Amino acid sequence: MNDTTIAARIIDLKNEDLKLRDKLIERGQLSEGYQEEMEKLHQKNAKLLDQIIAQIGYPTMDKVGKEASEATWLVIQHSIGQPEFMKKCMVLLENAVGENKADPKNLAYLTDRIAVLEGKPQLYGTQFDWDEHGKLSPNPFDDVKQVDARRKAIGLNTLEEQTALIRRQVERENQSPPTDFKKRKAEMEKWKKEVGWLK
Repeated sequence: MNDTTIAARIIDLKNEDLKLRDKLIERGQLSEGYQEEMEKLHQKNAKLLDQIIAQIGYPTMDKVGKEASEATWLVIQHSIGQPEFMKKCMVLLENAVGENKADPKNLAYLTDRIAVLEGKPQLYGTQFDWDEHGKLSPNPFDDVKQVDARRKAIGLNTLEEQTALIRRQVERENQSPPTDFKKRKAEMEKWKKEVGWLK
C-alpha cells in the first residue's frame, strides 16, 4: 500500500466522523453526552489509524500530505475512549512537531484534550464545554495571561477572541446546551473513570 492510498484512507476516516457529527447536530443530540453511535465510530477510527501508524509511523505532512496529516490529528483528537492510544500519539506528534513535520497548533489541542480528560488544567485554552449557565466556555486553565502567551507563540488568537468565535459557531449550528447540566457532568465523570482517564 503506498502513501497516497494511506492518505486517502485517513481522509475517509475524518470525513465519516464529520458526517456523523453533522447528523447529530441536525438531530439535536450532540450536547447530551457521548452518543453511542459516535463512540463506536471513534473507537473504530482509532483502531484503523493505530494500524496505519504501526505500518508507516506517525502520518506527517511529508509522508501523507497536509490534508491527511490534519485528518490524522482529528481522528486522534476524537479517540477519547482510548487513553493509551491518545497518549502514545501525543508523544509521536511532539516528535513530529519538533522536526517541523506537523502543526504545533494540533499538538496544543491534543495536549489540552488529554489534560481536560485527566481532570487537569489546560495550557492553551483550546477545549470548551457547556457551563452551568448554558454557555460554551473554556474548560479550566491555569492563568489567562499565560494561556494567551502560549497561544500567541504558536499563532493562535486570544482566549477571549476564541471564546466569541466558538459561541458564534454553536449559534450558527443551532446547538443547544444539555437539558440537565448536572446529570451530563456526572455521566461524563463516570465515563472517564470507566475508560481509564480518572482513577
